[in-house]
Amino acid sequence: MPQAKQLKPSDVHCFGHLQRVFPLIERLHDVGCERDRAGNRELHFDDYFKLVLLYVWNPLINSIADLQQAVALPAVAKALGVKRFSAGSFSESVRVFDPEHLKPIVEELAQELQSSGQPQSIDPRLKDLKLALTLVDGTVLRGLTRMVRFAAGIDGRFNTSRDGKPVYGWRLHTQLDLATFSPLRLDRTGARNGGEQREHKILRQNLQAGRCYVGDGGYADALLLDAVHDIQSSYVIRTADRGEPVVIEERTVSEQAKQQGVVRDTVVQLKTNHRVRRIELKVEPHPRRTRNGVKQTDKLLLLTDLDLDAELIGLIYRQRYTVELFFRIFKQLLGLRHLLSQREEGVDIQIYATVIVCLLIQLISGKKPSKAMRNIVGWYLLGLATEQDVINELNKPDNTGVKLRAKDELWKKMGW
Repeated sequence: MPQAKQLKPSDVHCFGHLQRVFPLIERLHDVGCERDRAGNRELHFDDYFKLVLLYVWNPLINSIADLQQAVALPAVAKALGVKRFSAGSFSESVRVFDPEHLKPIVEELAQELQSSGQPQSIDPRLKDLKLALTLVDGTVLRGLTRMVRFAAGIDGRFNTSRDGKPVYGWRLHTQLDLATFSPLRLDRTGARNGGEQREHKILRQNLQAGRCYVGDGGYADALLLDAVHDIQSSYVIRTADRGEPVVIEERTVSEQAKQQGVVRDTVVQLKTNHRVRRIELKVEPHPRRTRNGVKQTDKLLLLTDLDLDAELIGLIYRQRYTVELFFRIFKQLLGLRHLLSQREEGVDIQIYATVIVCLLIQLISGKKPSKAMRNIVGWYLLGLATEQDVINELNKPDNTGVKLRAKDELWKKMGW
């Protein structure tokens, strides 16, 4: 068997950035100590959370065993303020830690990001939109079948493996604020997208005023559309092509909109209490696997209650794909694909730690996390890049305007 790697002090550094949030975390020291009448608890909530943050931050640390090695290094233990711990205490202590206490920390960092004056990652053509673009979607975190089934029951099942065994996990229902590239809200349920935990039902329970919710076909529910409209928000939601609805009004499609791929703009009769626009766009056919084989279409159908030019509605929907980038950073680059704890409290704590690291990267760099940025930070933590390499990456010119123009030309070639 290959020998396990041994961490060195030089492998675990750059604590200065993590220590930025330590004063906020240390408020949690006494959380969960209510039952500790003997006063002999050694691994407190703030200690546990610092360890999880270190796991998310450092690409060399991939397990609880790696965390134990790291804390055994005097310099690391001193920087974290955490004593050596056993794997058993790490796994069991999470039962008394309430993840809800982490929400104010996330909100405080998000407010700091909003007030930092950093450039917002929104297309300049949408500068007149008064609503906050909020991208909604869900992603699945696979968990141990026995643990998830015990906690969520059949609602945790979301797939079947090749050998026919059921696959269990958790689903993160995400509301991503596009301006700050940070989650406005994360709700965890069992992974099955059905019943009371369907995506559109979870969103309907957690709406806010002053937002424009952007989502795919899973959110095309009449009750949700009414709820969004009634709360003084708006929506741009994709819908399936299930036949032609009753058309109340045929709107004129401008030449500019036609150039952007808009085919038709109508007001239609749906099972809603308000007027709904249905915009049809022509797109490049994209094969999609279904249980009944491969399907593809050259039509994109959008529902909205916004009174904007049709081409801007299409532009708003294009922003939805940013949430896919967020999930990729969340799971692949920041380690959320591997769960340190299979308990519900532990899963939530790791989710909050990942959000905090995502916010820290933006506060430190002044930019939203990208694959290139996360790679250079990871290489720096591994000792493969210098501080100057990191500075050079962060100081690269922002060619957003050039890229947007090039992207527009590409969309036109593809039929948008």
